[in-house]
Amino acid sequence: MTAARTTFAVADDEAGLRLDQVIPRHVAGLSRRKARAVIDFGGVFVDRARVKVAGRIVRAGQLVEVVVSGALERAGEPVRAAAIVHVDDHVIVIDKPAGLVTAPTPESDRGDALDQLRARFGEVFLVHRIDRPTSGLLVFARTRDANKLLGDAFKVHAVERVYLAVAIGEVAAQTIDRPIDGRRAVTHVTPVEQVGRASATVLSVRLETGRTHQIRIHLAALGHPVAGDRTHGGEIERTFEPRPPRLALHAAVLGFDHPSTGQRVRFDSRLPDDLARWLVELRRAGSITHA
Repeated sequence: MTAARTTFAVADDEAGLRLDQVIPRHVAGLSRRKARAVIDFGGVFVDRARVKVAGRIVRAGQLVEVVVSGALERAGEPVRAAAIVHVDDHVIVIDKPAGLVTAPTPESDRGDALDQLRARFGEVFLVHRIDRPTSGLLVFARTRDANKLLGDAFKVHAVERVYLAVAIGEVAAQTIDRPIDGRRAVTHVTPVEQVGRASATVLSVRLETGRTHQIRIHLAALGHPVAGDRTHGGEIERTFEPRPPRLALHAAVLGFDHPSTGQRVRFDSRLPDDLARWLVELRRAGSITHA
């Protein structure tokens, strides 16, 4: 669900009301109870500062921004936990489950992977992100020096990032060099397995750059979107069967020079069970030839 933003100025006759009283007056379909939930999730800003107190008294002229999206729909769901793959005094590597947000967003600052790590380890720095529906490996820094060194490595494309993806149709080995939002974006695609009558390709995808939704946008532009990509997949994705349990994209390999030792470290993550079981269904739908 795309985040819906509503911005309004507190009217003179609303001065002195509670925040959870004034919000329903301006956001259609948002009851006072739901307004409190959005506030609790961290989706409300007053004069550009996040406010998490439903009883906050507002003043005339204050600017209120309300961001409502999937966080509200997921309010009753259990919080997904990230698996710790590696931890030392300088870095933390996790295996993020699909459905877990990497870091705070305008809609919420609660329960994301960064929030979980800070609750357990104290000061932790965000180095990079992967999309909420994508699973797989992420590295976080535990010191400012490690954060800078890792950030610099990402900027010069010195970090190894390989994803497993299932794309719709037959995809050939290629390098996609296509700008995203005016910025250079390069994706290296290698077919691993062709799934016959299901007309899908299991891909090993190496990122040279790291733009938002890069793999999803590049494969969709080829006419071979990632299965389960409701944002970029279009009609091809909507009619693909059997339906995947979620976005068929997994960050499987992460390699970088350790910010303390300088030695190269590399981590691998196997395809999660939900996608592995679905891939078995794909194989049953037709014969298989290996690329």
